[in-house]
Amino acid sequence: MSTAYHNLSTYDSSSIPPTENMRFGIVVSEWNPEVTENLLDGAYATLQKAGVTPDQIVIHHVPGSFELVYGAKLLADKGSVDAVIVLGAVVRGGTPHFEYVCQGVTQGITQLNVSQDIPVIFGLLTTDTMQQALDRAGGIHGNKGDEAAITAIKMVHLKRSL
Repeated sequence: MSTAYHNLSTYDSSSIPPTENMRFGIVVSEWNPEVTENLLDGAYATLQKAGVTPDQIVIHHVPGSFELVYGAKLLADKGSVDAVIVLGAVVRGGTPHFEYVCQGVTQGITQLNVSQDIPVIFGLLTTDTMQQALDRAGGIHGNKGDEAAITAIKMVHLKRSL
């Protein structure tokens, strides 16, 4: 598991490009709010630490992780943001539902990345236990929201530089 060797919140602040005139959309799942709200807090704080002002961040909630794809598509289609960050948490249960949701969101975000003109950042935790999710939402392995925010900044910079 990659986070056993890398803290999700660790990054070299000198490698973060300038965020001047960058706007970000964040789509957050309401399911597992004890995890997803921590992911949101991490992403929001990291964007602000990098110089993004609150008026440059748009946040929308969707009912569950499966709906993240449609929420991201709506934000991307609107054209008011330079990148969309999706944040959610799917915890394995005793039915195949976990696999269907994870596969659907993964494929959906992949499709958005090739069909939209802006990056859509995958901030979905897919864990076996709730503790593993909490560990990656501000716990011992850092915060996936931090990592997603840094990725969004770098991808917007890449697009602008090409």
